[in-house]
Amino acid sequence: MFDREYEWSALTRFVSDEQPGATLGVVSGRRRQGKTFLLEAICQTAGGFYFGATEAADAESLRRISAALTTHVRPASPFHFHGWAEVIDTLLSLGRDRPVPVVIDEFPYLAKANPELPSIIQEALRPLRAQRTDSRARLVLCGSALSFMGRILSGSAPLRGRAGLELLVRPLDYRLAAEFWGITDPRLALQVNSIVGGTPAYRREFARGDVPAGPDDFDDWVVRTVMNPETPLFREPRYLLAEEPELRDTALYLSVLAAVADGNATRGGIANYLERKAPDIAHPINVLEDVGLLYRDADIFRDNRSTYRILEPLIRFYHAIMRPVWDQLERPGSAPRVWRASRHRYVNNVLGPHFEQTCREWALHHSDLDLFAELPAKVGHGVVHDPTTRKSHEIDVAVVGVAAGGKPPLLAIGEAKWNDVMGEGHIKRLRDIREIISRNGRYDTSRTRLLCFSGAGFNEKACAAAESDDEVILIDLPTLYM
Repeated sequence: MFDREYEWSALTRFVSDEQPGATLGVVSGRRRQGKTFLLEAICQTAGGFYFGATEAADAESLRRISAALTTHVRPASPFHFHGWAEVIDTLLSLGRDRPVPVVIDEFPYLAKANPELPSIIQEALRPLRAQRTDSRARLVLCGSALSFMGRILSGSAPLRGRAGLELLVRPLDYRLAAEFWGITDPRLALQVNSIVGGTPAYRREFARGDVPAGPDDFDDWVVRTVMNPETPLFREPRYLLAEEPELRDTALYLSVLAAVADGNATRGGIANYLERKAPDIAHPINVLEDVGLLYRDADIFRDNRSTYRILEPLIRFYHAIMRPVWDQLERPGSAPRVWRASRHRYVNNVLGPHFEQTCREWALHHSDLDLFAELPAKVGHGVVHDPTTRKSHEIDVAVVGVAAGGKPPLLAIGEAKWNDVMGEGHIKRLRDIREIISRNGRYDTSRTRLLCFSGAGFNEKACAAAESDDEVILIDLPTLYM
């Protein structure tokens, strides 16, 4: 297990809680993040029961869990359950003598076949019901369908207010991903992360442990793994979409993702790309947000404007690079030719935006607290409009602090360039934009620092400016990974 100490500790505290009464926990997260590994391990460690559901009819699932419980409990006669109320009561009985984990993995499959199941569990966990009070079973429901798992405890859902644990297993962040892949070169680490992100399974199971030997091996690595029809990574983006039960009209959702990958990040841009009206794409955008594939970034400087980005790097890479030439890639031996022709598009549509997002993550989660003199409340990006010249200026990184009765403090603004050696001109641009923001009056800019992020480094004038003025901060790739 790699860097799942937080999740393991949360599960351990939950399943070993000695207090009387059965309790409910919910674990969710995208596929390939290690949820099943964690849950099977906690059951083995604590002597619990684990059941992995499959997509099946209700009667078949009842037969499968009957057989699994028979094997686990070894009763005098085999279990033959005729309804889920019997199953849940039997699961609760496993905790009569001690706290014990009882896991139902891929719970959405069961609930899809029997929509009454959440209500059955609600009834079984009634506060004064003897089967609950006499048990210390720690019932854990797990699922990868984020839209379903997000609704299971929300609003008027039957299980709202019943859970004592709500755990989301996230992908590894960019720093941990580099450590997991064993990559020490920060430039190479970011390039790999821009394609496969922080999903642990992509290294061991999908790439079969194939890691770029160094920066010069990156292009060959892309060709022999991600763009190779023989490897699981090749079709993984398509399977990720097919596994989401909410995505019924996949063609429309694919087109929305393709629009965003092509640089059409606003709602209007997506609509124009699809040649539809903006209201017509509201539903697919909302669904893609619910299933965790799209994320809406609010503009830091304009409340009525937002942009969308694809959360899963492999899906973004697929739509920007692979999907437009899929017929060529399916032919064995074509990947080197396609990759050479796609390199420029990869840098502009995949690597550049990923670098900008990594810089925002660094500012929010990894920057030294002394850098901004206080904890950032939010970090985003946006467009600053100058009413004097009627020009707009894009800001890649904007760091906002906590408002204390007055204007929110703008702690920093920054520019991120992957391939450009940054110089004095970039710093001057940020100073000019800071002045415009100050005149607009929305933020307190008295402590706004100027951040320059570069994947290619800085020239002598930029370094001299940073040495002579402590409001100018230069952040290179090694700093992002320190």
